[in-house]
Amino acid sequence: MSGHSKWKNIMHKKEKTDAQKAKTFTKIGKEIAVAVKAGGPDPVSNSKLKDLIAKAKANNVPNDNIERIIKKAASNESDNYEEVVYEGYGPSGIAIIVVTTTDNRNRTASEVRHYFDKFGGNLGTTGCVSFMFSDKGIVVVDGEGVEEDALMEVALEAGAEDINSEDGVFEITTEPNLVYEVKDALEAAGYKVLSAEEDKIPASTVTLTGEDDIIKMNKLLDMLDENEDVQDVYHNWENDQ
Repeated sequence: MSGHSKWKNIMHKKEKTDAQKAKTFTKIGKEIAVAVKAGGPDPVSNSKLKDLIAKAKANNVPNDNIERIIKKAASNESDNYEEVVYEGYGPSGIAIIVVTTTDNRNRTASEVRHYFDKFGGNLGTTGCVSFMFSDKGIVVVDGEGVEEDALMEVALEAGAEDINSEDGVFEITTEPNLVYEVKDALEAAGYKVLSAEEDKIPASTVTLTGEDDIIKMNKLLDMLDENEDVQDVYHNWENDQ
């Protein structure tokens, strides 16, 4: 799950996906299928597909798998997936965006609504919370032995917007369409990239103080993460776990 851009949140997400690689491959495969059907199978002319191929490789999806998914989607043999985004509120008004890829809107909507209702939240209308977030790319670089000025020079030259140091790593912010280009440039310069992904960054965060709300929020995020239709979840919870 992605909250605001904190390395501990990214680590938490990576730990989950490392333990569930098959699920990760499936989710990225759905995204690729949607992109191929929307813009064609050529990443040169389909920038969304190009970004997803880079995302797949960053998540260690084998090239053979990627090529097979593209070929299947281009031949119209794959399931008819579409991207549907839900917005709502968790416990104590936490803003949540749920990005899904589904072949059955009714099923997915029912399941997502059930999770919100069960754990103290409620689904809202389109746009009810998305205005609180900005689309960005986040590249995290291992900070051990790294000279910040030299790293900044490479990152900015590649198109990065900002760089911050926190918890022994450097966190580099980019426009979402440049995240993998910046990642490649940093790796080519010899830096160890720990994570690279598109994210939604909240303008402000909310801290939950009640233990019951914290438990409900964690359960809500866990249920969403377990759902095969859910691709990504973004929120403005300031989680110190």
